[in-house]
Parts: sequence; structure tokens; C-alpha cells
Amino acid sequence: MSDIEKPQGDYSASNIQVLEGIEHVRKRPAMYIGDVGVRGLHHLVYEVVDNSIDEAMAGFCKEITVIIHEDNSITVRDDGRGIPVDIHEKEQLSALELVMTRLGAGGKFDKNTYKVSGGLHGVGVSCVNALSSRCTVHVYRDGKIYLQEYEKGVAITPVKVIGETEDRGTETRFWPDSTIFTTTEYRFDTLASRLRELAYLNKGVRITLIDERERLDENGHQQQEARYLTKTFYSEGGLTEFVQFLDSNREPLHPEPIYIQGTDDANTTPVEIAIQYNTSFKENIHSYVNNINT
Repeated sequence: MSDIEKPQGDYSASNIQVLEGIEHVRKRPAMYIGDVGVRGLHHLVYEVVDNSIDEAMAGFCKEITVIIHEDNSITVRDDGRGIPVDIHEKEQLSALELVMTRLGAGGKFDKNTYKVSGGLHGVGVSCVNALSSRCTVHVYRDGKIYLQEYEKGVAITPVKVIGETEDRGTETRFWPDSTIFTTTEYRFDTLASRLRELAYLNKGVRITLIDERERLDENGHQQQEARYLTKTFYSEGGLTEFVQFLDSNREPLHPEPIYIQGTDDANTTPVEIAIQYNTSFKENIHSYVNNINT
């Protein structure tokens, strides 16, 4: 009988690694965004946009702009309240730096700042920052423009005032880390599909997608000196218009969708339903909770 070889290698306390916060995100990104391929790359955009949508659901944001730059970096700008920049009493750091660099830091845990919210609840935007080679945030708040810059999830500058403004909101630009993602090239149609969906789910909010990688003339032809490829999504009808959009290639059995709106007994959870029957035998059901597809 041959001897059975024993596995090599010790297993002791020295083998235990402790990865904290941002370091853990960079080491195991798929745990936070699903994967490091095309899907995960686009998920970065959705996480930042979700913060803007949360401002919209709270009643403070009407305009959201997403820009794909020529270098495939992304800018998300909204006209919400702007991430707070004052010093957090316990952590003795700017609230902006906390939100951008600490997992679990955010305004979605109390029931006053946001009654309803989506995203990763204090994890999303810090994950985006961690998985970006570079990130900058401009905050337009209280008459001033604030700026902080980051590399791989770590602040490399303090929060500083760089000007004055009458605007309000947050502008985040990030460069996905090419050492983490298998591709860093964004697909316009993929982003457009999700942003269109969000516009229907949040009636009255205007969402604009701009692609600076592609210029079009008045006839839609590519041209060097022309406007950027742009799509704007806006809905006054919300779910009813969404249903009509989804049914646009089918023959409806009634001209207007059935629309039902109400709340639970405690009057804390609003519910909306829109239905339209058509001649097709195939069901097409979409369900969402706080804008997240379920």
C-alpha cells in the first residue's frame, strides 16, 4: 500500500487576512456589484444614479444628467440637495468623505432623510469609488462649490471650496479601474434602457444621457463637428406610459391602461399598478420595489 501524501501548508493565525472596507471591495468586487464584466461595469453607473433618484423620490431632484466621456469615464449630475460637506461629529470627517470612502456610511438608515430609497444603502457610491482608478465629486450647496478627489477609493485631497454658485446638487465623475474590470467601454443602449425605465418609474424627473464619444449632425450622421449623441427621458404619465411603451408593438384590447393607486392601512407604503391587455398570449410582467426590478 502506498503512503498517502499529507497536504502541505500550515493553517494558523498568520494565515488569516483582515480586509477592511475599501480594501475588501477591491479584493472581492463581485460580492458588491455582481461581476467585473460588462454587467458590473454598468452597475457602477446605476449605483450613482440611484443616489440621484433617491433625491427625486424625496422630492428634491428634477434633473439628472449622465455623460459618457471620450475616455469612458462617467459623470452623473443632479439638482438635488447636494451631499452634506460639514464635519461628522463622531468621525470628525466631512460627511462627503465619509459617504465616498466608508462602507455603511449614508443617509438612508434613518427614516427622516429618505422615507424611500434604493441602491446598496450606504455601500453603493463608496463601492463605485473603490472600483475606480480616479473619482471626483463636486457638491453645489449653500452657495458654494465643494470639491474632493479620490484614487482607488481613498481621498487624496481634503474637501475644499473652489467657487460660488446659485446651483445645488451633486456631480460625480469616475474612471472605472481597468485593472479590475475586463472591459471599461460603456454601451450607450444599455445605459439608455435603464435610464428610460427610471424615467417612467419616477414621473416628472428628466433624465438625460449624453455620449461624448459620438457626434451626430442634424440628420443623425456621424460628424466631427456636431452635437453629441443625446437621449432625454421624461414621463408625465409614469406607469401608464411605461405600459404603453412596453405594449407598443402589440395590439391593445383597450386604448387606455388600467391604473390603480393606493397605500397600505398605515398609509406608509404607496402602491401603483398599471395593466393593459392585448391580443398576445404571452404575459409581460414587470415589478419594482423602490425602483429596483424584483
